[in-house]
Amino acid sequence: MERDTGWEQPMRIMECIGLVTLSHWDPTLTGASWKLAVPLMHAGLNGDESGRTEPVIVYDDMGAGIGSLMAVTESADASTPFYPNSKPIDAYNAAILDTVSVE
Repeated sequence: MERDTGWEQPMRIMECIGLVTLSHWDPTLTGASWKLAVPLMHAGLNGDESGRTEPVIVYDDMGAGIGSLMAVTESADASTPFYPNSKPIDAYNAAILDTVSVE
């Protein structure tokens, strides 16, 4: 059974630019890591620095590395993959992208 959140946000493409280390965390978050990522607008996908926005901290259980492009869900949709369980996250790495082509 799928959960209807009533609001579906699109994923954003983000580039992993760093790692985040936690000294304490909610036990439901054990086994994954946290990444610092910048959302990329169209210009950012074409390599223009002006197309990068404010960094976001992303929950990552897929193993993205520095420089990886990630498809990230945010807000309430970030915890949807864990339904019916709940995780206190606001951004989730749903995919590591091999290539992105924009015109």
